[in-house]
Amino acid sequence: MTGRVEHKIAIVTGAGSVGPGWGNGKASAVLYAREGAKVFAVDIVLEAAEETRSIIDQEGGACTAYQADVSDADAVCGLVDACLNTYGRIDILHNNVGIPEVGGPEEISEANWDRLFDINVKSMYLTCRACLPHMVRQGSGVIVNISSIASIRYVGYPCISYSASKGAVNQLTQNIAIQYADKGIRANAVLPELMHTPLIERFVASSYGGDVEEMIRQRNAQVPMKHMGDAWDVARAALFLASDDARKRAGVQLAVDGGITCQ
Repeated sequence: MTGRVEHKIAIVTGAGSVGPGWGNGKASAVLYAREGAKVFAVDIVLEAAEETRSIIDQEGGACTAYQADVSDADAVCGLVDACLNTYGRIDILHNNVGIPEVGGPEEISEANWDRLFDINVKSMYLTCRACLPHMVRQGSGVIVNISSIASIRYVGYPCISYSASKGAVNQLTQNIAIQYADKGIRANAVLPELMHTPLIERFVASSYGGDVEEMIRQRNAQVPMKHMGDAWDVARAALFLASDDARKRAGVQLAVDGGITCQ
């Protein structure tokens, strides 16, 4: 490792994994720690955050696990205060919380639409709102929001609420990027492709008849490289955007897609 975020303090939301293996937030938290950051790992399930903390601890890194529902304003204020009390500053805000939902406008209920926007968009608004004043006072900070290529194109099955919410994430990110660019703060988004993660296996397999292996086969076939990405592909892109290597990147929508969006 090269210490690309050495001495930085990184809040990672959705830092656990919903099942065995590596989710995007879990991989990102571990990679930030490997590259020298102290990580404040947030998840709605404390045991999931603790698992990530345990991996980082075993590798000699520094991590604090914290439980919070980031779609709740009071909980977000609490986690930001806890991070500041623990580490004294916030250099990186990595927003990973998000869930997919399969279905078009006739299939998705109004309640599910609202819930998905609360989780996928409102959570990022709340964490940015809570962290930005501290970054402004520091004169520096980086925000990395995890979006999706579904925000800019159809991905092979209907997911209207997910696509719409991720489109909102893109514009939230770009608005922050421009408003705060002259204050030493950068905001960028990562747009993953048809990823293979525990979250995808849980939420998306239904659109392939519940057959996970068939889902993997079909999704691999859609990618020009003929294989889906994994959590580490997202983590490496996030690390780049969080590091000084991307010091001139602001409002970027960085696709990690194996070429899908070129088709």
